[in-house]
Amino acid sequence: MTLLKLALKSCLNRRASILLTLFTIAISVMLLLSIERVRMDAKNSFSNTISGTDLIVGARTGDIQLLLSSVFRIGHSNNAVSWQSYQDIKGRKGVAWSIPMSLGDSHKGYAVLGTDSSYFEHYRYAKKQALQFKSGRAFHNGKEVVLGSQVAKKLGYQLGENIVISHGMGNTSFHHHDDNPMTIVGILAPTGTPVDKTVHIPLIAIDAIHANNSKPRAISRNHSTQHKHDSHAAQDHSSIHQHEHSHGLPNGLPNGSLDSEPSDLIGSPKQITAFLMGFDSPLYTLQIRRNINQYKAEPLLAIMPTVTLKELWDMLGIVEKILLLFSMVVVIISLLGMLTTLLATVNQRRRELAILRSVGARPWHIFSLLSFEAVIITLLGCLSGTLLFYAGLLTVTPMLQSQFGISLSMTPLSPYELTLLGVIMLSGTLMGLFPAARAYYYSLADGMSIKI
Repeated sequence: MTLLKLALKSCLNRRASILLTLFTIAISVMLLLSIERVRMDAKNSFSNTISGTDLIVGARTGDIQLLLSSVFRIGHSNNAVSWQSYQDIKGRKGVAWSIPMSLGDSHKGYAVLGTDSSYFEHYRYAKKQALQFKSGRAFHNGKEVVLGSQVAKKLGYQLGENIVISHGMGNTSFHHHDDNPMTIVGILAPTGTPVDKTVHIPLIAIDAIHANNSKPRAISRNHSTQHKHDSHAAQDHSSIHQHEHSHGLPNGLPNGSLDSEPSDLIGSPKQITAFLMGFDSPLYTLQIRRNINQYKAEPLLAIMPTVTLKELWDMLGIVEKILLLFSMVVVIISLLGMLTTLLATVNQRRRELAILRSVGARPWHIFSLLSFEAVIITLLGCLSGTLLFYAGLLTVTPMLQSQFGISLSMTPLSPYELTLLGVIMLSGTLMGLFPAARAYYYSLADGMSIKI
């Protein structure tokens, strides 16, 4: 205990150089932990984006390109799948459910996804968690829209407001479908996936907003009586929207929207971007996947999300290793800086060491004193680096979540992260043995004499 107190006082006496060394170690520890946390949580975020889906089917491109464009809204698909092929494949034996997806439009930089009611019934994320509504409900006709939580939050939208879809992806669009405003009827609960940054509309609305003559008949129903019903409903909804602030229902929907009955959400599309599939048995998955990849009507590609995600991470494995190597090199450099500082001060402290010997300190006391100093510096550097790491998480997590959909967890250090800190502590202790050994031999050789 006496040696530990002496080591602490010695560090305080040389606090300028010690603080600088401690700061470099803290920065390197923070960098190492940050890279590891981002790497692991990025994997988890990507893996949690889609769950319970057996196949993703799209036009024949690359496996990873199809996965990124259809699920993560990264990039785009140059070709599409004909509606006739989709109907043929979804009707095959063993298909439990399917979700059509049409991408290509946007709203203020957020992707627009055209689909039907099966999306809200069968889409799963994380560990097969179903989509939940924070408020409102699913769309019932071609003039209604459901927003992801991030879209509603960032743009400040509420139920009952009208929005306009734009043609093309990204923040810049050259054509806004102003003649087809759509009413917000639902806002999804946060999922931590690209769903949060997606605007969901019915497939029938995709054709309507791209039609040359965008009138209510562009989204006409199969029966004339149903067409009349939807026309009256649209007129009622338009008039009610003007008074939404004075005649609202408890759940935030405009008065009358709850009475909207589900109608045709598909219409007569010619093509879609991709579709998701679930099967009754894994045997059907492999069989139909082979059939789709050999489909004669048009070139299609069917991928298994879990397998393709593994391929993606295998491809990025070299990048992960480079980042880990880079952070380890920074840690080693900071520890070498500590070693250099301690070695440089040993020669300056020969008088101090000689005085300690004169009052009864043995050589192994001197050795322990220098070793304790290295341990203290490394320990404080690790603790400071961990605090900086969590402070950085609080600062960076919202940006990563909104920009890339990566949710960083504010959890305690994992066993692997603790192991990394343990390796740093051990390395710092071992490096501290070099100046301690030199001080040990100095104390034996010098006695009370001082060499200048």
